[in-house]
Amino acid sequence: MSESIGKNLIWKLLERFGVSGVQFVLQIVLARLLGPDCYGVLSILLIFTALANVFVQTGFNTSLIQNKDVTEEDYSSVFWTSLVIAAFAYIIIFLSAPYISKFFNMPEIIAPLRVIALVLFPGALNAVQIAKVSREMNFKIVFYSGISGAVISGIVSIIIAYMGGEIWALVAQSLVNQIAVCIIMYFTINLKIQLVCDLKRIRELFSYGWKLMVSALLNTFCQELSSLVIGKKYTSTMLGYYNRGKQFPQYISSAINGAVQSVMLPAMAAKQDDKVRVKDMTRSSVTMSMYVVFPIMMGLAAVAPAFIKLILTEAWLPCVIYMQIFCFSFAFIPVQTCNLQAINAMGRSDIFLKLEVIKKIYSITILVGAVFFFDSPLAIAMTELFSPWIGWFINAYPNKKLLNYSYVEQVKDLIPSMLMTGVMFIVVMLVGKLQLPIFLLLIAQIITGVVVYAILSIIFKPAPFSILLQQINHIVEK
Repeated sequence: MSESIGKNLIWKLLERFGVSGVQFVLQIVLARLLGPDCYGVLSILLIFTALANVFVQTGFNTSLIQNKDVTEEDYSSVFWTSLVIAAFAYIIIFLSAPYISKFFNMPEIIAPLRVIALVLFPGALNAVQIAKVSREMNFKIVFYSGISGAVISGIVSIIIAYMGGEIWALVAQSLVNQIAVCIIMYFTINLKIQLVCDLKRIRELFSYGWKLMVSALLNTFCQELSSLVIGKKYTSTMLGYYNRGKQFPQYISSAINGAVQSVMLPAMAAKQDDKVRVKDMTRSSVTMSMYVVFPIMMGLAAVAPAFIKLILTEAWLPCVIYMQIFCFSFAFIPVQTCNLQAINAMGRSDIFLKLEVIKKIYSITILVGAVFFFDSPLAIAMTELFSPWIGWFINAYPNKKLLNYSYVEQVKDLIPSMLMTGVMFIVVMLVGKLQLPIFLLLIAQIITGVVVYAILSIIFKPAPFSILLQQINHIVEK
């Protein structure tokens, strides 16, 4: 991993963990002010905004990053096109809101859905901003804007929740965050939107990006399908427990996954003609993401009972089992992403789409089986447990030919982090058996996990450990 990639990956990790850290604290405060029912309602709202956002933010964004020659007119053309798409998507959601509320038997969600869908408009600008920053590998800007947006939206949402705003606090958090990020980035990056829209260039970018858009749509639909089923079949409270258990591990996974995607795609795309170099970058990103994400996710699974009881109170204890399931599920997603980004960087969005179709057929099949044969939200959550591992097997297959990066090599790259994490997990679980006050127990488990993993890293000196130390020292010195 070159110094430039390593430095930008550190900045992107700082941004994602910084934003996730602020949101993590924010959600703890909000969970004490709001009940599971509010989070269940939010989950339903996000199903439709997430699907609409795929059309607005996916496809053209990646095309701008992957394309070798991009002009200022291209950014403007993509922005105006995305804005028109956002307008159409918003009109559809606005008109569909009464029917959606009737489907879920929740008349109270009409107004919140229409308001939270406004996030599509700043999202159109932010997609172009992120593309430009990614091409220039200037992730400091993303760090500062992301942290600022999280803090501003957090303050607004807590005030509204404290005043009894309930679901409106969560709606405001999503909307204000996106607006704040867009405004801050507008004044910190050199992006001038012009009144031009080159349709010929849009068609060229779309020829590559449409496959990624369809892939993202399939992926988002399958991710939200579980929430849709639980929201319809069970109660909003049960959906609140399910998504609260999912949310905390998802923050961590998204932070690392987002960092890997943002940094590795432009870096690998710039070297797409050098397969040996792309393979080296892919291996570096696989080992680094596994070294960082696996111990965090397994550690969170081990401390979940004490964490939920202390941080969210006993009212949220039913979400513990969901948190543990999703920790195991999300732990492996960044490794999937590393393989997919290598495929994207090589310009093979056709392969990307085929892989997504295969994985979604599998995911939907086992979800349908869980709904009909087990009739339990827990069974639905269990379907998420195996998908990422099978997904890695599917995603890694094309890279055997594209990069000569075999399954055997990938397993060898993953084993050191998995073994060290396994030892840490067992030790932390054993500490959890101690009869201590809940606060002291949680602190003891966290300190034990960090110390054990650090000692194992010092003893065995895996490559990611040395890279992280070098990059952190470099940032501190500057």
